[in-house]
Amino acid sequence: MFGQYKIFFIIFLCSFSSLAYEIALTRIFSISLWYHFAFMIISIAMLGIGASGTVLSLYPGLKNPSNTGIYTLCVGAGIFLSYLITNQIPFDPVKLSWSKIQILFIGIYYIMLSIPFFFTGLIVATAFASFKDKPAMIYGADLIGAGMGSMGFLYLMTLAAPENAVLIFSSTALLATLISGGKKLKTISVFFLLLNLAFFIINPSFINLNISPYKGLNTALKYPGAEHLETYYSPYSRIDTFKSPHVRFAPGLSLSYLDPLPEQVGFSVDGGEINAITYSGEQTSLKFLKYLPSALPYEIGNPPEFQHTPLWKRDNPPESSFSEDGLEENSKEEIGGFSMRKGDVLIVDPKGGLQILVAQFYNFSNIYRIESNPLLIKVINKDFSEFSGGIYSANTMAGIGRAWLKNIGEEFDIIDIPLTGASPSGTFGISEDYRFTVEAFKEYINHLKNDGILSINLFILPPPRTELRILNTAVTAMEELGIKDAEKHVAAIRSWGTVCILIKKSVFSSDEIEIIKKFSENLWFDLVYYPGIGEDETNIYVKMPSNDYFHSFTNILYHDKRMEFIDSYIFDIRPVRDDKPFFNYYLKLKNIREIYSIMGRKWQFFIEEGYILPVAFIQVFFLSLILIFLPAFSRNKTINTPFSKGETVGFGRRKWLFLPYFAFLGTGFMFVEVSMVHKMIMPLENPSYALATVLTSVLISSGTGSFLSYKFQYLRSHFTPLLISFFVIIYSIFLSGVSDMISQHSIFVRIFLVCLILSPPGLLMGIPFPLGIKILSEKNELLIPWAWAINGCFSVLAPILTIMIAMAFGFKTVFWLGAFSYLMAFIFLRNSYKNYG
Repeated sequence: MFGQYKIFFIIFLCSFSSLAYEIALTRIFSISLWYHFAFMIISIAMLGIGASGTVLSLYPGLKNPSNTGIYTLCVGAGIFLSYLITNQIPFDPVKLSWSKIQILFIGIYYIMLSIPFFFTGLIVATAFASFKDKPAMIYGADLIGAGMGSMGFLYLMTLAAPENAVLIFSSTALLATLISGGKKLKTISVFFLLLNLAFFIINPSFINLNISPYKGLNTALKYPGAEHLETYYSPYSRIDTFKSPHVRFAPGLSLSYLDPLPEQVGFSVDGGEINAITYSGEQTSLKFLKYLPSALPYEIGNPPEFQHTPLWKRDNPPESSFSEDGLEENSKEEIGGFSMRKGDVLIVDPKGGLQILVAQFYNFSNIYRIESNPLLIKVINKDFSEFSGGIYSANTMAGIGRAWLKNIGEEFDIIDIPLTGASPSGTFGISEDYRFTVEAFKEYINHLKNDGILSINLFILPPPRTELRILNTAVTAMEELGIKDAEKHVAAIRSWGTVCILIKKSVFSSDEIEIIKKFSENLWFDLVYYPGIGEDETNIYVKMPSNDYFHSFTNILYHDKRMEFIDSYIFDIRPVRDDKPFFNYYLKLKNIREIYSIMGRKWQFFIEEGYILPVAFIQVFFLSLILIFLPAFSRNKTINTPFSKGETVGFGRRKWLFLPYFAFLGTGFMFVEVSMVHKMIMPLENPSYALATVLTSVLISSGTGSFLSYKFQYLRSHFTPLLISFFVIIYSIFLSGVSDMISQHSIFVRIFLVCLILSPPGLLMGIPFPLGIKILSEKNELLIPWAWAINGCFSVLAPILTIMIAMAFGFKTVFWLGAFSYLMAFIFLRNSYKNYG
């Protein structure tokens, strides 16, 4: 007889490996394909867990615990083989529009990637059915293993590439086979362990990620003379550095500039987003910086001595004196015969540091940098510090700019937010962005000096939408701060490819407006808006067929025209708030046909905008329906095995009416957990930290609660789901405020506090599921696999629904729906007590 207590450790190992593999796949497909297709593929693959319950319902003989060794081998080998095979399949979503075989490839992806999750589900469901008196211990081992898997992935990504981490997760599951398998299974397990070790050491080329040839990195490397330099990994990104003629990084550079650019080294983030590091060793080669639209706020902030001779008219600007740390020497009062500007500049997400060089070029003395990608700071400081002029060597922080601002009292002359890479690219519509919500703009404006300027630079991606939402959100923030004449606080210019939007805390003076006009005129930039502008002053140098920018900005800035314009505009450009932080989602359902026509009748645009969500949901929904209702076909079917005891399962008994309880538990758990992840992004300042911390906290505390419910009977109360519902409502109200309080501490203290705060509801959330399994084991044990299938399917549907609902109504609504789900679970559980005792 298979040892009862070994099963808990086996479940722990397999759940650890499966959860870590799931997160690893997210990183792998974000690099090799795109994040939105990773989202869809993994959602389908995770249905493997629900499918395991369906299969056991149809074939109860498979729940023999002696099969556990085979199942663990299939988990370990399945992780290894599913990655290896899918990495060799030439699936590329870009080819879907002309290559129908891609549909077959994506089907193979679904099947192969679901294998390890299917067998992990078989192990847990078999344990529930075989060890009926210990469901709390089994569920606790499952959750704690998954929670540790999240933490394990985060740690391993600091040491190894994702493909190498897959080998480690595969080996972890194979260790379970050494515990549970017979001699033959152990031999096979050792073979795969040695194979994993060999691949880890040798690192053959076929296990390296195959990145889509249509992503930015591979496109840049196709140019003659291109050279790949190095690859770097972290839990949240992969950075590749390279040299290529493709990288000519000077966003919106004036057409009047004809000289060559200085040497630049390109880098990509996750194989897609392209940016560049500029060589700053020769100051004379940096004169192109004054020809950028993004130089405008620094022109306005220039001291009077500079303004007598505008920089665009000076061929030899004063050279900055750089200290060893890469910052300007601010101990000198005179540089090149001019007084030095004692200015404070904050640059948010400077990436390759071009705007840092602009600020240094204009002799601003106190330049602060806050970059959201810590790996990028590390890469530039380690390998490109001298090349870049030490752009990240001092006054540098890693994190989200607005979160850092919340904890300081300093004010700035300029807050500069560059949104330009080496080439224009859209952003996935369902990805949250807390940098551009109303609350974020309030933070930026509050940290400007009285005459301070907020500068935002971005590529022109027609038709206009990003710039209009930025303007609309900023204006809303200003009005909520008491600035009622927003039209006097905004200016904007555009080049052939970029837009520069300036937001000033005070009104623009006549002198500042004159600088804007002269700057644009001399560098052939088009004026978009300034206080008092006339339409005849716009759309002159880079003439567009219609003057949309001028009319759009004017309509948004003047309150009496704004709402009518927003309602009639083809895209959704309403202000974005923290509760619905999906800044890059612009679609209006009523305008789908018109948008489809404007975007060149290309369906790919809708996928990038976020319509992958309903596509994924429809697929998961119909597959879930099949998996959930297939066991109904075993109606009144009697199974005689050592584990079924000749009982009848199906619709012939009323006890199946209890099964919706497990659907509400799966839905409620995921609604709450996913919402918590998104709410913790701000205090932890990194999505990867938020995901790992919340998963670790909630899953381990839930597993602990499950263990405790096994020992203490009073915890197994039918009121527990009702108590969870109450907790969720309380957390939905106060969690944002608590997040603001903990954001003042160091990152390690914040992680500890988040774990502490989320543990109370987590402890309770681990109790209802094993309680329901216990009831089924006493009344009709053959329904246990069916309950597992239902819970698994709804646990996959719920995360997709979470994002869809949050995009429409906000995360607070998702919390409330989670509370409602637990309330419904309480009702079903209470009725089961009445019906079954």
